[in-house]
Amino acid sequence: MQLFVVRHAIAEEAEPGQADADRELTGEGRKKMKQVVKGLRALDIRFSRILTSPWARAATTADLLSPLSEADPTSTDLLTKKPSAELLTVLAEGADHTALVGHEPWLGELVGWLSFGDMRHGDALDLKKGGVVWLEGHIVPGGMKLRALLPPKIAREAR
Repeated sequence: MQLFVVRHAIAEEAEPGQADADRELTGEGRKKMKQVVKGLRALDIRFSRILTSPWARAATTADLLSPLSEADPTSTDLLTKKPSAELLTVLAEGADHTALVGHEPWLGELVGWLSFGDMRHGDALDLKKGGVVWLEGHIVPGGMKLRALLPPKIAREAR
């Protein structure tokens, strides 16, 4: 399986009293993510499905990625918290080229868990907003290999 872990693009700062889940992308965040999508297309990266956090900034990022997918993004609350066995089950039952869109620190923990068998190693991953981690292998702890870490600047330049 090919798994692409994508951190949401640049989001607005929270307004007083605003729920974190309601924060949207900035104009700059949208623009840069569209360039990341062009870069991924130039690298011939496509997705069979996109799973996304329902939080506004992730859902919008997933929508921007949707031209690279065979299907519309699917929202799951499993991407709004620490990675779980339930999330691994959802991933394992899915398509062979899956993109996940979510938030730190949970994405780093997921990459650490899948690559090294331990979530604590996710702290070593510097996943910038709009960045992509490409993993390949089996959806079990320690069962995937890190193929690439694409900071957003590198992904944008690939176009």
